[in-house]
Amino acid sequence: MLRCVAAPHSCGVPAKKLAGTLASGVPLNSATLGMQKQPTIRKARAEDASQISELIFKVAHRFNLSTSGEVAPWFLATITPSAIAGNIDDTNFNYLVGFVGQVIAGVIAVRDTTHVHHLFVAPEFHRKGLAAKLWEHAKVDALALGNKEGFSVRSSEFAVPVYERFGFRVIGARAEKDGIVFVPMKLELQHKHG
Repeated sequence: MLRCVAAPHSCGVPAKKLAGTLASGVPLNSATLGMQKQPTIRKARAEDASQISELIFKVAHRFNLSTSGEVAPWFLATITPSAIAGNIDDTNFNYLVGFVGQVIAGVIAVRDTTHVHHLFVAPEFHRKGLAAKLWEHAKVDALALGNKEGFSVRSSEFAVPVYERFGFRVIGARAEKDGIVFVPMKLELQHKHG
């Protein structure tokens, strides 16, 4: 049996119902998050894991096949604070966070410099350019570390247009793995021939 530790107050609560508050119970809105401030991007630290987990929990229902709002248990196990902290400490991952004020408003993780493992932005910050800023920082880091192949992602159906704006293209049919729907996508690097 999976024990929910990511946001203990939310265990058994559909992810859709978590979207409006922080774990502390403070409502998320433009006043509490300081929407007028420009986001700052930095490398994630292990102590960010709880906020990252909470953010992902808020949007996890977008990966859901059922209408119940329940999220696949195997996916929940990958977004606990301890799982996130482990990935942050793993040299195969590059986790970056985007802050607006003092709150993590977005996160991106790239595995092995080639695979977008996570890219999540709090709903309050959709269509404000935060995902693009996170992507640009992560892409620059991956290229600096030697990625010459390109990038892959298993995108949610919701995020396909976002990845297409980044230059990714769909490379396969919509698929499902144990209750999670995704669309395989790839971004090929343009090589200059001299």
